[in-house]
Amino acid sequence: MSDVVVPIKLACLDLAGTTIGDIAMVERAFAEAIATQGIVPGTGAYARAMVHVHRSRGRPKIEVFRGIFPDNEPQAQAANLTFERSYEGAIDRAGLVPMPGVVDVLDKLRGSGIKLALITGFSRATLGRVLSMLGWSDRIDLAISPEDAGGRGRPWPDMVLHAVLRLGIEDVRQVAVVGDSESDMLCGRRAGASVVAGVMTGVHSRERLINGGATHILESIAEFPGLILSEDLGTHQVTGAAR
Repeated sequence: MSDVVVPIKLACLDLAGTTIGDIAMVERAFAEAIATQGIVPGTGAYARAMVHVHRSRGRPKIEVFRGIFPDNEPQAQAANLTFERSYEGAIDRAGLVPMPGVVDVLDKLRGSGIKLALITGFSRATLGRVLSMLGWSDRIDLAISPEDAGGRGRPWPDMVLHAVLRLGIEDVRQVAVVGDSESDMLCGRRAGASVVAGVMTGVHSRERLINGGATHILESIAEFPGLILSEDLGTHQVTGAAR
């Protein structure tokens, strides 16, 4: 990475595990979805499927199911539909809980002139339901699902690059990405973001985040403004972060 510090103009923020704390609901929705396809708790197939779910967090949900049901697209699509119905039903009943301090984070970043994009592995329909419940429309500039970026979600760089194009960012080095999964880190690095911050409030360990290419490790999203508004980002980099 260059020693020249480029001011951040765009922050791309993950949803589940980073800005909202609904990991348990997501896990239950995955479990219910695979159960409808005959993979039930207490079996080896179920244990293997849930390991795959954990390893694949951050990726488009349909791609996770394609990994569980290879060469059976109808089954993957059916599981994905069940997942969406289960998750949306859960948030309708229980609501969504933003991570502590996240509203202040959004307001502080936008108040500093930084564009904000939410990126997610949820479908456009589920993302729409989440956004309507959060009521953050006046706090962000863009919300992106894999469908909005040609169908390729994380770990591909497409959603971040879509935000760069849509929001008129001149240089990918002006981008900061923050998320809780290895796929988030890979996406940010492949997109050329100068800051790829992993948070410890989600599904993957510090080691997994660093292996994915995290330039910085944060305890939570609350530390993100202090990082990207700093005039000396380089001093906070993770030693040995993947290139």
